[in-house]
Amino acid sequence: MGKMAGPVPERGSYFCASLQAMPHLVLFPLLFLLQSSPAGPARWAFSADTGPDGRVEVVLTATLEPGWHLYALQLPREDGPLPTVIRLTSTEGHAGLLKVSEPEPMEEMDPNFAMLVRHHSGEPVFRATTKRTTGEPFTLAGEVEFMLCNDRTCLPPVAVPFSLEIPAASK
Repeated sequence: MGKMAGPVPERGSYFCASLQAMPHLVLFPLLFLLQSSPAGPARWAFSADTGPDGRVEVVLTATLEPGWHLYALQLPREDGPLPTVIRLTSTEGHAGLLKVSEPEPMEEMDPNFAMLVRHHSGEPVFRATTKRTTGEPFTLAGEVEFMLCNDRTCLPPVAVPFSLEIPAASK
C-alpha cells in the first residue's frame, strides 16, 4: 500500500495567498478600464475652431461601438429616452452657448421604448458655437450628457466634461 501524502504546506499557503491577491489582480484592470472609458461603449474627442469674427466652435466627436447609439438633440416625445445635451460653463471669455448642431439623425422605432426616436450611431460630430468676449486666451469648459442604447438595453445617462484652451485672438 502506498503512503498517502498530506497537504503540502508551502503549496497550500501559496494557493491561499494567490486567492487573496486575486481580487487585486482583477480590480486593478477593472479600475483602469473604468477610468479610461467613463462612458462605456462611447468615446469622445473635443476640439475648438476659432474664426476671425470671434466665433468659437467646439467640435464634439463621439465614437460609438458597433450596435450602440445615442439620441439626437431633439426627440419626437418626452416620455422616452433622454436627448443628448451639450452645455458650456458660464465663464469669462465667451458669450455662452449660442447654437448647437448635429448630423442628420436616423429616425426609427426603438424596441427599448416602443416608440419612434431619432438617434446617431458610428461617429457623429456635434458642434457648439459661442462668441469670444475677449481677445485674451481663455478656458472653454462644458459637458456633453447622453444616453446610450443598443437593440436590447440602455445605459444610464452619462455626462462627460471637457475643457479646451482657446488661444488669444489673432490681430
